[in-house]
Amino acid sequence: MFENHSHNFVYSPVARLLHWLILGLVCAQFIIGWTMPDVHRDTLPTGAIAWHLSVGAAIVAVMVIRIFWRVTHVPEPAKLSPMLTFASRATHLLLYIVLLAVPLTGWANASARGWTVRLLGTLPFPGLAQKGSSLGMELGGVHSVLAWVLFTLIALHIAAALFHRLVLRDSVLQRML
Repeated sequence: MFENHSHNFVYSPVARLLHWLILGLVCAQFIIGWTMPDVHRDTLPTGAIAWHLSVGAAIVAVMVIRIFWRVTHVPEPAKLSPMLTFASRATHLLLYIVLLAVPLTGWANASARGWTVRLLGTLPFPGLAQKGSSLGMELGGVHSVLAWVLFTLIALHIAAALFHRLVLRDSVLQRML
């Protein structure tokens, strides 16, 4: 078993801010998504639905910044076994993909409904699908499934962080704190 000897390495303040900001937005989004009314053909984007659209837009915006930051500021890798390195990279890649796919499919579905997605309730995003688009409407179902995939990936990510802290007793978790 490899031990992480990078005890002094932590992610940059910007990387940590973006990580925890995404977590906060996703937690808020799950709460809003679970408590908002069901969306039907004649549903209007008001109340919790409007909040859901706005928080989703914020997730897209922050994820774009986060991906740009990650590509331009490559972190020092943790010293892990090849198997753990592969699992870590695969899980993080999937998290990034799904963290973009969930709001993008929701945005396309909103566009197909004729709804305008606004960042923080003000800045309008362009439509991703034409109003009435059958593909855009179908992406609403994909959005729901991917939200559960995201939930599962987040649970796996948390479990891995706890595994590093409690079982391996390495400094991987502290890098993001």
